[in-house]
Amino acid sequence: MKPDDATFMRRALGLAHLGTGYARPNPLVGCVVTHQNRIIGEGWHRQHGGPHAEVNALAAVADQELLKSSRVYVTLEPCAHHGKTPPCADLLIEKGVPEVVICNDDPFPLVAGRGIEKMRAAGIRVETGLLAEEGRWLNRRFFTFHEKKRPYLVLKWAETADGFLAGPYFQPVQISSPQAGLLTHQWRAEEAGILVGTRTALHDNPHLSVRDWPGPQPTRLVIDKNLGLPPTHHLLDGSQPTLIYTYRQPYHTANLDHVTLSEADDLIPQVLADLYQRQIQSVLVEGGPTVLNALLNAGLWDEIRVFRATSRLGKGIAAPRLGLSGLRSQTNVGPDELFWYVNEQ
Repeated sequence: MKPDDATFMRRALGLAHLGTGYARPNPLVGCVVTHQNRIIGEGWHRQHGGPHAEVNALAAVADQELLKSSRVYVTLEPCAHHGKTPPCADLLIEKGVPEVVICNDDPFPLVAGRGIEKMRAAGIRVETGLLAEEGRWLNRRFFTFHEKKRPYLVLKWAETADGFLAGPYFQPVQISSPQAGLLTHQWRAEEAGILVGTRTALHDNPHLSVRDWPGPQPTRLVIDKNLGLPPTHHLLDGSQPTLIYTYRQPYHTANLDHVTLSEADDLIPQVLADLYQRQIQSVLVEGGPTVLNALLNAGLWDEIRVFRATSRLGKGIAAPRLGLSGLRSQTNVGPDELFWYVNEQ
């Protein structure tokens, strides 16, 4: 490893992060091209279907002849297959790049080492594993989806200081602060889907949209086993893609699909299996307690983000009880405390 390798790779990781929300279901990838220890080109994968990071970075190099004596840093193994764009491994070979440094190998079956193998066979010196843990965290949704065959699951809720997330009989109560609400909208833009259960959908009548933060709208996911939501509710307005999971017969309208589940099998595994087939790589689970507790009890979670307010209710619907290790951070968001857990198993 050369002295500035980590610096250049961290720059590539920072660039990759700029594609959050827009690159999905593709991974976040950044690329930096250096010549004599100086950056001469850089790029990232801006959106799904568009040019990959390597394409953008190589195109940004003003003097293309310098590529023949350059060192390229890329956060994920260059692809070796034809998808929506040609293989990036082939492009690096074609441009005569002599050295490529990679953060993470790609777990996607159509790549999975083939890009590295192809470049090495062409005479490129390839180094792998630089800042691999940072790269896996950046692309934790992508890695979880391909390795565990399910979406990456982020459980989120707001609770009062005495441990309630709604009033008696699920009466909606404003618990978290405007600052927490703004951060929640940012999180929504980062995930491919947002999931709620029947009672949350019925009593809160949420939009589950990104309104206060720039970013793409996620797919709304609703468990409504008996199709009890009134047609006037926001989740049935067709304003953004929505999936309703039910035991009843499905029907389809614009931007609204119903998925019939088997009453003989556990509900949650069926939902996750369907989301996997639909290439929905990550889900923000916003409630209610039945869905949250089902996922917690099954150990099906990757992150938990809990806003704890200073207010008290005295009685109501209890928030899930956590006796977990893996607390990643505890910070203040306005007047609220944010507890952020990461599943380390």
